[in-house]
Amino acid sequence: MPDALTPRTIVITGASDGIGAAAAGQLHAVGENVVVVGRDPEKTRAVAEGIGAPWYVADYADLDQVRALAATLLERYDRIDVLANNAGGIFAERTLTRDGFEKTFQVNHLGGFLLTALLRERLIESRASVIQTSSIAAQRFSRFDIDDLQGERRFSPSTAYGNAKLANILFTKELARRFDARGLNAVAFHPGAIASSFAGSARGAWHWLYTNPLAKRLLTGVEVGGSRLGWLAIGTPGVDWRSGGYYANNRPARTSPLAADPLLAARLWRASAEMVGVDAD
Repeated sequence: MPDALTPRTIVITGASDGIGAAAAGQLHAVGENVVVVGRDPEKTRAVAEGIGAPWYVADYADLDQVRALAATLLERYDRIDVLANNAGGIFAERTLTRDGFEKTFQVNHLGGFLLTALLRERLIESRASVIQTSSIAAQRFSRFDIDDLQGERRFSPSTAYGNAKLANILFTKELARRFDARGLNAVAFHPGAIASSFAGSARGAWHWLYTNPLAKRLLTGVEVGGSRLGWLAIGTPGVDWRSGGYYANNRPARTSPLAADPLLAARLWRASAEMVGVDAD
């Protein structure tokens, strides 16, 4: 990690709006070098230009765009101190991406898994922190089946989202187990029920909660959610937070009991590596 006076290079995906955009602004305001990544070109550019930051576009529903993003980041940044895998969302129905994977699983888990794998050596060299934006949905909605990651046997939007958010935590724990000794730290967190557009493509209760003006009053503002990502980004692993941990409200939190299963985490890692075509080791 750089010393206290050296700005960090912080890559935030899913930063075209919501907590990603909020965190980008907050971290820039305290002097960090923020790199803004988003799916929508116009929104991503607007966020980045608003803080004078570089920006890149990658739609996680297309893994080739993730690969291109990784190549660009490796070319342009000699060090990456923080990678915030924040891109994600909940969707209306079971849909396959052009890569052949269920969209919720790919956008919320496989995209970040692939980007981290492709940047891994640079992250290790930088003694970086990898932050996964997970959710309390991992505990409340998941029905995780390692043999049905694509939701072919059982699917609902809520279950798919909960499963993907649990996958974020399992990935975090396995990443920490494998690479803590080499200086790479990993952490997952629940930002809160945030008043953002992440459920704009959903239907039913999810869509109503996140788009109805009255219901949105019950939600937490994006600035609060962004500050929770920012707290992890500027925090010191082993001092402010524990690598491999899961946090809510800037404190260790409970999640699904399955998150504590190291064999399940290892199986998910191997399955994910095979899906995206990277070395499982």
